[in-house]
Amino acid sequence: MFDIKEVKAHCDIPCKIYDPATAQIATLSIIRLLDLIAELGDPLKSVADAAQLVRLTEQKETHAASVKHDVVTIWGDYFKGPQIEAYPNVHEVVHSIMQQASKCKQEIARENGEKLLESVNKFAEMFWDTKGVATETVAAPYPPAMSVVQPKL
Repeated sequence: MFDIKEVKAHCDIPCKIYDPATAQIATLSIIRLLDLIAELGDPLKSVADAAQLVRLTEQKETHAASVKHDVVTIWGDYFKGPQIEAYPNVHEVVHSIMQQASKCKQEIARENGEKLLESVNKFAEMFWDTKGVATETVAAPYPPAMSVVQPKL
């Protein structure tokens, strides 16, 4: 039907629109969800609290999967020879993010979310630096109001 000899592709999405901000927002959401889970009453004594626990847990799992997807996409599609040469530890940082996001899915300890945010911010800093974009660390304007690395605009 088609006589196509060769196909070349570089990115899954249009080049130059990658942004780790989505992974940062998902990570902040995980931390907020962990906080909300900690604030719940006893789910064994209240059907409403049990139902809320299920909803919060499902959202926490969804956001952890989103962090993994977003980071792996940038790492796999954007980080090539020159970026890896500039940051040879990017593979370890990404692997750490994958493990920490899984831990956030498995457990309800806030410190897991905090460690994940630290690694995602490190990844964001590496990403922006490879693009020659200066960054700054600012507090997110919504709960849990933690620090995120973003481009200095």
